[in-house]
Amino acid sequence: MARASIDGATGQRASHAAELTVGDLGAPLGSKATLLQFSSAFCAPCRATRHVLSDVATMVDGVSHVEIDAESRLDLVRRLDVRRTPTTFVLGPGGEITHRASGKPRKADVLAALGAVI
Repeated sequence: MARASIDGATGQRASHAAELTVGDLGAPLGSKATLLQFSSAFCAPCRATRHVLSDVATMVDGVSHVEIDAESRLDLVRRLDVRRTPTTFVLGPGGEITHRASGKPRKADVLAALGAVI
């Protein structure tokens, strides 16, 4: 099972991709941060990632976890250049992308990324 650390967002992003809204996600943003996960139906690492991110969102006040089916939101997949599932984004309270990772993240890495945002 692939593991990925969550690194700070690097490189230039198009201005329309810099922030995500409730309309983009179909769910409310966390008051402190949002863990956004792109998944696909038959992806075993996606299920494991869902567990990790849900646990962290439960542990940290003001953090929400939103999971999006990549096939149903190809507009966001293209906009955010998601190339595989699972892909996780850490969003600040205003929906700005602060970190991203592909593969199953370690809980410690997710907590560290949140520490940089909160």
